[in-house]
Amino acid sequence: MNWYFAVLRKYAQFQGRSRRKEFWYFTLINALISMACGLVDSTLQLPTLVEGYGVLAALYAAFAFIPTVAVTVRRLHDQDRTGWWALIMLIPIVGMLVLLYFMIQDSTSGVNRFGANPKEHGDATFDV
Repeated sequence: MNWYFAVLRKYAQFQGRSRRKEFWYFTLINALISMACGLVDSTLQLPTLVEGYGVLAALYAAFAFIPTVAVTVRRLHDQDRTGWWALIMLIPIVGMLVLLYFMIQDSTSGVNRFGANPKEHGDATFDV
């Protein structure tokens, strides 16, 4: 849960690097919270704003959008790629697979144009 809050503390920070662990823990917890919001929406039969999204799920999706984009951009920076690569997701199926491949890859070692490696720099404050 600490990784989730670490990303939220950097709410709209698009500079710097995020390690693989930070990205994937945030993604996991974000998905679990989204499912819980959907479950509460359907259990309480809350009105649907958008097809498939109840009020609570839509509000959470709006809240989590910016940190999700920010951590994705920082994850791309960790591999010495520009954040514009995130737009490849707009290409159906292939774009998502390419972005998934990028997210799975390990970071570039040492310092790159986006900063020091968080793994080597001691930015691993939440190692488990």
